[in-house]
Order: sequence, then C-alpha cells, then structure tokens
Amino acid sequence: MAGNTFGTLFKVTTWGESHGAAIGAVIDGCPPNFSLSEEDIQKELDRRRPGQSAVGTARNEEDKVQILSGVFEGKTLGTPISLVVFNKDQHSKDYSNIQNLYRPGHADLSWDLKYGIRDYRGGGRSSGRETTSRVMAGAIAKKYLEEKEKTHIIGHAAQIGPIKAETFTESEIENNVVRCADPKAAKAMEEYILKVKAEGDSVGGIAEFRVTNTPVALGEPVFDKLQADLAKALLSIATVKGIEFGSGFTVPSLKGSENNDEFTVENSKVTTKTNHAGGIYGGISIGTDLIIRLACKPASSILKEQQTVDTSGNAASIKVEGRHDACILPRLIPVAQSMIALTLIDHFIRQKAVKF
Repeated sequence: MAGNTFGTLFKVTTWGESHGAAIGAVIDGCPPNFSLSEEDIQKELDRRRPGQSAVGTARNEEDKVQILSGVFEGKTLGTPISLVVFNKDQHSKDYSNIQNLYRPGHADLSWDLKYGIRDYRGGGRSSGRETTSRVMAGAIAKKYLEEKEKTHIIGHAAQIGPIKAETFTESEIENNVVRCADPKAAKAMEEYILKVKAEGDSVGGIAEFRVTNTPVALGEPVFDKLQADLAKALLSIATVKGIEFGSGFTVPSLKGSENNDEFTVENSKVTTKTNHAGGIYGGISIGTDLIIRLACKPASSILKEQQTVDTSGNAASIKVEGRHDACILPRLIPVAQSMIALTLIDHFIRQKAVKF
C-alpha cells in the first residue's frame, strides 16, 4: 500500500489501524542535537485526543506516546525517530452488525474497490484515528519551527454550521471546547452542535489558520510551490473538502488593482500593505503571514437512519452506532496545524540545502 509517507527531506511515515493494537509514526530527517521529550509530543496529542467534550466522540483514549528510537538523553540523534501510541478503548463490537454494509460518506466502498479487503472496525486505516500519528510527527516539526524561527501556527474555528466568528482574540481559542477566537460565537457554536447531536446528526465548518514569522523563501517554483504542498498536506485529511489561501474565493470579484498586494518597507524589511495572496508569491513565502482556510465536512458517522447497499449490492438501511464526533472541527485544528508544520519544516530544510 503506497501513500503512507509524507515529505522530501523531513520524511514521515505513519502506520496502524483504528482498532488495531497501536498506531505510530517514523520520522526520518529530523536535525540532530535538538531537545525533544515525550512531554513535547504529549501536549499536542492531548489537544487532539478524543473524549474532551460533549461535542466530540466519547471514545476515551489517553493517547500516551512513547519514543522508541532516535532520542538519547533528551536530544535527537539525527537517526529515525519512532513513536507509538497503544489503542486501549476500542469497541469493535459496535461495527460487527454493519460490517457488510457500506456507510454513507465513508471509504468502505472505495477501499473494497481498490484492495478487495478492509478492516471494517471503525474504518481501519481510513479512520480519523490515523491522524494521531500526524500529530505526533507534527509536534516535533512545530516545536522546531517555534524554537528556531519563532514561527507560530494559530488555528481556530471561524465558522461552525451557520454561525461565524465576528472577532478574533487568540487567547480565547483554547478557552472553549470549539476552539473559536470569538467567545460569544463559541457559545453559540457549542449550543448549535449539541442541538444537532441530539437529533442524531453532525455539523461541519471552516477552520482558519494564521502562520506568523513564516521563514522566507520556502517553496519551489513550478510543481512544488508552497501552496501546492500545503494543499496536498491539508487535503489529505479526510474531513477537508475545500481550501483557500489569503482572500481565496473572494478574489474573482476583485480587480487586479484591488487584489495586488503593494510592496512597502517596514523596519528595514520589504513587506506588503495587504495580504490577499496569503503570504505566498510565485509559490514562495516572503515572510508575511500565511493565511489558510479549510472547509470541513460534517462527520459521516451519524445516528440517523440512512439508505445504503450491502457488499452484495442489496438495498439496506443503516444506523451507525458507536461513539462519534458531532463536530470534528475542534479536533481537526491540531491535526491541520501539524500538517502545516510538517510542510513548512520540510521546505525549511530543503531551503537550507539550497543556501548551503
């Protein structure tokens, strides 16, 4: 099975299934002599882990990480870093009665078409549980960028269902269960999610990310443009169905004179007066903030009865039991931050090679 490795010089390979014994990641290409502990990784896993609030899944995994290799006396060795989290709260029996039914919105049919076999327990490798491995690796990339470049990746819920954030206060993001920077909107978002959950349904939204102190000159011309690699990284997250950079889908209504970011000089550095491009020009960063927004679908596993077919092609109805997120957005945010960090650190190391 291909497609389990991400990155060019900072490479990440993830492994494991939702209801298997464990999940993990192997990171190759992390610079040596960099301070790293299990606590550094754990704090990011704690932001993603299930069972945090009523808007998410009730699956209660502690997601305790173990570093198996690549770190000695608190420092990276430059050798492959192997990380593991053991699964401890699987309810595989929740899936036994629907193992031969194709769940709407899920990858059951597509995996059968591709491989002729699948792990039906929670979706196996196609489950969102796989993103735990991304967060393990992303925690390393995020810490490195923060310490070496002061790069800060901010993520928040800009919209959930019809409710939009109207203000932005970064310190409020981790103070509410939906990770919204607008406390008033956060309360309304939570109430809306719980209402939809009580109906046996789920809801999607928009997550916004701002990367400050972005290293300059990240991205390669033509096929490896920074926004192209960021798009691949973020669209590889199953819940993400759309992406925009800067002014994104509003730019078709603008004239060139309105959309162009005029250059100026501030504190002896060239910068822009506006940021319609989202910090990337010709596929290369110039040091201004990266602005990224993701459209995220509602979680596919819902308690409402739906129509489907079984593996023999017979019509059937399905009700997906088990423990599922009514809104995945709050837990999507640390995953997306990890994928942004992994993309940036890979390009950062690649640029160091160019400037050697």
